[in-house]
Amino acid sequence: MNFLAHIYLSGDNELITIGNFIADGIRGKTYKVYEKDIQIGILLHRAIDTFTDSHPIVRQSTKRLHKNYSHYSGVIVDILYDHFLAKNWENYSSVPLDIFVESFYDSLEKHFEILPARIQRLMPYMISDNWLLSYAKIEGIQRVLEGMNRRTKNRSHMNEAIVELKTYYTEFENEFTSFFEELRNYTDQKLTELNANHIDD
Repeated sequence: MNFLAHIYLSGDNELITIGNFIADGIRGKTYKVYEKDIQIGILLHRAIDTFTDSHPIVRQSTKRLHKNYSHYSGVIVDILYDHFLAKNWENYSSVPLDIFVESFYDSLEKHFEILPARIQRLMPYMISDNWLLSYAKIEGIQRVLEGMNRRTKNRSHMNEAIVELKTYYTEFENEFTSFFEELRNYTDQKLTELNANHIDD
């Protein structure tokens, strides 16, 4: 899953949310230098990624892209799924998306000193261009895919995946909806388990 889904699935704990957000930049057991709630967020992120990558519905989505985008297909599906979460946000939260996003940006600024350097560099762009809110529009997803393609030195052609999004829009949305319900249930259970066990290596 991409940024918005990971943030949403963290629940109401600010530090767990931060941990979940920064987890991609934390390798191996180096997460143990952080305080407990951030550690839980990092472990939750890893569990979400494992559940997502092995799920048959997600694989169905990535298969549709594999011919044109090969191993980038999973990254593209993560971004497309964030689009459907943002677009259908009112089905998942009573807090409006713009308010939810602003609250998260405030939290990032509040905890800036504990963010990895890569996240500190990325954060101003994320906030100024309001990435998370932009996911709700196809134009926003287009910009994200263009940025990802630039980061691969135009090798991935991920920017072209907007064609598949528009062509198979209903199929992708239905797959997201089915999968995300399962993911929410799984995450609720995993979060309860991690909190109960404090830290589960």
